[in-house]
Amino acid sequence: MIFQTRAGDYRKMGTEQCADGVTFTFQCPKELACAVVLFEKKTGKQAAKIDVLPQYRVGSVRSVTIYPLKAEKYYYCYEIEGKRVRDPYGERVIGREKWGDTERTLDDALLSGFKKEGFDWSEDVSVEIPANEMVMYKLHVRGFSMDGRGRNKGTFAAVMDRLSYLKELGITTLECMPVYEFEELMENGRLNYWGYAPSDYFAVKSSYASQKDADWEYKSLILETHKQQMELIMEMHFVPEQTAGAIIEILRYWVMEYHVDGFKLLGAGLPIAEIAKDPYLTGTKIFYEKFPYDLKEENYGNIYVYNDDFLYPARKMLNHLGGDMVEYTEVMKRQQDGGHSVNYIANSNTFTLADVFSYNEKHNGDNGEENLDGNNWNYSTNYGVEGATRRQFVKKIREKQMRNAMAMLCLARGIPLIWSGDEIGNSQNGNNNAYCQDNRIGWVNWKNEGRYEEYTEFVRELLQFRKEHPILFSEKPFQMSDYKRTGYPDLSYHSSEAWISDVKGNARAVGMMYSESYAGEEDAEETFLYIGYNFYMGLQVFALPKLPKGKHWYQIMDTSQTCPFFEEPRLLKNNSYEAFGQTISILVGR
Repeated sequence: MIFQTRAGDYRKMGTEQCADGVTFTFQCPKELACAVVLFEKKTGKQAAKIDVLPQYRVGSVRSVTIYPLKAEKYYYCYEIEGKRVRDPYGERVIGREKWGDTERTLDDALLSGFKKEGFDWSEDVSVEIPANEMVMYKLHVRGFSMDGRGRNKGTFAAVMDRLSYLKELGITTLECMPVYEFEELMENGRLNYWGYAPSDYFAVKSSYASQKDADWEYKSLILETHKQQMELIMEMHFVPEQTAGAIIEILRYWVMEYHVDGFKLLGAGLPIAEIAKDPYLTGTKIFYEKFPYDLKEENYGNIYVYNDDFLYPARKMLNHLGGDMVEYTEVMKRQQDGGHSVNYIANSNTFTLADVFSYNEKHNGDNGEENLDGNNWNYSTNYGVEGATRRQFVKKIREKQMRNAMAMLCLARGIPLIWSGDEIGNSQNGNNNAYCQDNRIGWVNWKNEGRYEEYTEFVRELLQFRKEHPILFSEKPFQMSDYKRTGYPDLSYHSSEAWISDVKGNARAVGMMYSESYAGEEDAEETFLYIGYNFYMGLQVFALPKLPKGKHWYQIMDTSQTCPFFEEPRLLKNNSYEAFGQTISILVGR
């Protein structure tokens, strides 16, 4: 076939399909010769090499429309001064369709493909879940489904099959680890399982698809997520070489082309203020470890602080490893000025929740780095046996501590985030840095579902309880005063004596009472929550404040029980109650 050329559109990098051909726009220094090389899709053979003429240039940007050209029949690459290179703006990478394909080399995937046009977004809905109603769940698309039942393991389709499960659990927001195209093969022979590396940021990871059109399968997942009234957040890792303009261009692309709801950003020195203020992204949720103070003051509403600030106080208190009650109560009620906080006790680069109570030390030997990688400061405890055990006493303590941790997470102010598999007791065998573990260490073990059925139900009940009591996630800062003149402050601390706070560094128990009138309608019935945190090893007496006439205290949850939520509330006849050691209890006053 004889192809012709004309000047393209210099405003948009990458490719753009038009009525009679395709426009190619890319960077090339003006003094260098360059060409577009086309390959037949069926045979893989070179079909044509079209030189890009000097007049098709603005600065160092070349743009040419090649016609007549049917995009669905070809792959392409660029040739610059005799060297063939893949399009960094390519929307498909050809050659990585099979995950971890050791039969290819690192240089094999040089070709780019064209996206499939015409995806139907007509049924898409704008979800926009308020920050105070969010419950996040972080997953690795491949690891989430490789060790489970069903078809299409390790793909977007498998995640879609689990959406109803996550919805019923109480999840509102999915966070997906990198799903854009990255090179998983590493020179040392291991796999880059997580995807934190220089990447093709405009292409969907083709090996995460169950069929040939990965872009459509990922769009279908996002569309179905929205239909379930859930959000999808993409995790994006940027290397220092990426410019501020390129990063913003990439984020805009995923918002406009894929309708994603937000980004968890990784990388040092990112232009975070410019990203949050970008007019195309002000309706997009931006998660980052730290934001400039002046950006918070401007209160854009789309910034989410995402770091370990909750993890360490929680683990230290749970495991009696130097916990500080003042620090703990502060993170339980904290609010970011001009932003929102994400809370977690386990994440992808830490121990799983089960491993926090099963291992004293990290066990990363399988990573091939002599156990030198990964965080050494885990604030974990094995309760007598390192790793798996048959000792029932140890297993019961660990399971109770898992219930405590999940209760702590779900009852705290801020957005709770659950690491995938933590609701079914998933373990990584003590590996807290499974970046190269594309195996049962890094996969969610869904065979645990039966064993942890009661625990999973407890997580669901906790999230439902949180949803029914908005005082726990109120957008208003707690003032710890009776500013509505109801006779009770919005939040107050109690101990063995009512209204006498014992919140000091070495304390290991506190009762936190919430007056729900501060979060409800003005004429709503006045009710109260009392959450007793007893981190002492033995019994602790909590004094209960006197309630208005006609109201009584009822206990509804106790983590010392295998099924912590009671079928019927238990009326407390005294003005105090005893809590077992290392337990969390919930009382309601009504």
